[in-house]
Amino acid sequence: MNDTNNNIQNDTPLLQVEGLSQYFNRNTFRAVDNISFHISKGEVFGLVGESGCGKTTTGRSVINLYDITGGKIFFNGKLINEGLLDYERKIKEAKLSGNKEEEEKQKKLLREARARIKERKKQGKYVTDIQMIFQDPVSSLNPRMTVREIIAEGLYIQGIKDEQEISRKVSDVLARVGLLSEYADRYPHEFSGGQRQRIGIARAIIMNPKLIIADEPVSALDVSIKAQVINLLNQLRKDMGLTVLFIAHDLSVVKYFSDRIAVMYYGKIVECASSEELFEHPMHPYTKSLLSAIPLPDPAYEKQRTRIIYDPKSAHDYSKDRPEMHAITPGHSVYCNNAECEMYRQELGL
Repeated sequence: MNDTNNNIQNDTPLLQVEGLSQYFNRNTFRAVDNISFHISKGEVFGLVGESGCGKTTTGRSVINLYDITGGKIFFNGKLINEGLLDYERKIKEAKLSGNKEEEEKQKKLLREARARIKERKKQGKYVTDIQMIFQDPVSSLNPRMTVREIIAEGLYIQGIKDEQEISRKVSDVLARVGLLSEYADRYPHEFSGGQRQRIGIARAIIMNPKLIIADEPVSALDVSIKAQVINLLNQLRKDMGLTVLFIAHDLSVVKYFSDRIAVMYYGKIVECASSEELFEHPMHPYTKSLLSAIPLPDPAYEKQRTRIIYDPKSAHDYSKDRPEMHAITPGHSVYCNNAECEMYRQELGL
């Protein structure tokens, strides 16, 4: 199984995703299809692509809002989730071939995997170490709960009962995200979109997580508010030593905030590289198409800007030579076949 990224640090990745698949509608719709990546401690890993490419599904699968279809997810070196589809597929294949021994072996592995998943759900320890900031700052906050109740909910679940301690922590985290402590007794409808997103950020960081999954946290905000929220996240990252999976479709924002970027297309990661490398030397035609769509506040440039249209049928010939992730250079991987891999290396003069 190929990893889409190469390590930029020598330590064990905080998050390791191997062959993640997430299918819906009786496994007919492949929202995420066999992707692999890792995120090192303290890193911001950007996941970009157009709407519907599987970015949000990937984030929700990592935090276990979905029972994943296939693959494995490791957090801090420990297996926290795995899919069952591969075992079920192998059982069907063994039945069709009449291989009773292999069928029983896969059934046993399936039972063991289900038992591991059940046990991990009982423990639930890692859940506090992974928190999520949701895209919509309106629907992600319960309108019937006060800001204090929303932010402190995780503390109550953890078993903290000291109301003074909870109030102190809520006040501290509100100040950290740039809100007044007296806002704690108000309801979500009394705030603007940017303030609501700050409340969502406060709800996530009050648990002192190691990994934040930020699912398009600024896409619903005005331009000036976007900058404020991104700067806030950047400051929190430095102050708290956070690792961030940053999901977005705005490449200019991702470039500013991310250390590495993975580009998704129809459930597949098609390119992964450092932020600077991806923008300076894009390889995959879809990545070039995305970059060509970025507008700049320069009328002269905009008049001359040419959009690159990505058509997978005309851009690739995978009838004989099937694609997989290839490391074009250390730290820069592209989903391509052998012929395309050689072509990309020639483009770089390798």
